Amino acid sequence: MREVRKAVFPVAGLGTRFLPATKAVPKEMLTVVDRPVIQYVVDEAREAGIEHFIFVTGRNKTVIEDHFDIQFELYDTLEQRGKLDQLEKLRALQPKPGQTSYTRQQVPMGLGHAVWCARDLVGNEPFALLLPDMIMQSETSCLKGMVELYGHTGDNIIAVQECDPEEAHKYGIVGKGAEAHTGFEITEMVEKPAKGTAPSNFYINGRYILQPEIFDILEHQERGAGGEIQLTDAMKKLGEQQKLFGYHYQGETYDCGSPEGFVEANIAFAFQQGNLRDVVVDVVERLRSKQGG
Repeated sequence: MREVRKAVFPVAGLGTRFLPATKAVPKEMLTVVDRPVIQYVVDEAREAGIEHFIFVTGRNKTVIEDHFDIQFELYDTLEQRGKLDQLEKLRALQPKPGQTSYTRQQVPMGLGHAVWCARDLVGNEPFALLLPDMIMQSETSCLKGMVELYGHTGDNIIAVQECDPEEAHKYGIVGKGAEAHTGFEITEMVEKPAKGTAPSNFYINGRYILQPEIFDILEHQERGAGGEIQLTDAMKKLGEQQKLFGYHYQGETYDCGSPEGFVEANIAFAFQQGNLRDVVVDVVERLRSKQGG
């Protein structure tokens, strides 16, 4: 069984839901408490044992490359001022030389096309795919649990978690088959099923481990909804050739691609830090009292 060593991060999106903030700052670099969203996702991949981080970028995204690069002037200044704790914190987040690669998605043709753009960097081996809008909060990272399940199955793994059945029409939903370790076989995938028709309440939350055969499927994939190359359509075809397993993730997921999810993530991660917990509680209670609630 081939190990999962590489991860793809599609970061070419425009972030229009956050305009005007994202006019000059990529949405992936918006900050949740003390670090940009993309850092949380990369940290999750690193915890899962990923060795090579592949970013599919677009225009105005070079600041992401700068973030994961060494900043000699900053490091020197911190050292000269004796701020060694901050310096070590930055160094701990720094990928090692040769661990990051970047490629461009020149045309916005959807998630499937973005994944296909990474084909030469991934090569003929399984890889993880992490959507950078989604950040997780759990004792064991989502991708680490997926890698463990992959070690038992050796097949494609799609992270899923439960939603309110009444909300299933808002998500990509999978059908649940036979259980397998910490997951189950996926019997079908339906993108935003009509109310009352969903095969389950397990929705796809933005984490995948895929076999390299997906690239050939994406290369010949016809455009789907919105005139884009849809990853879901390609995974359905992959499922006709190989098994797909759902990893049942039971932590929290925050969609930082929406203002509501972004605010929720900031509150949740601030609340997790002891020095900010009381601040969060005090602010919420004060605002609630002012609103008469």
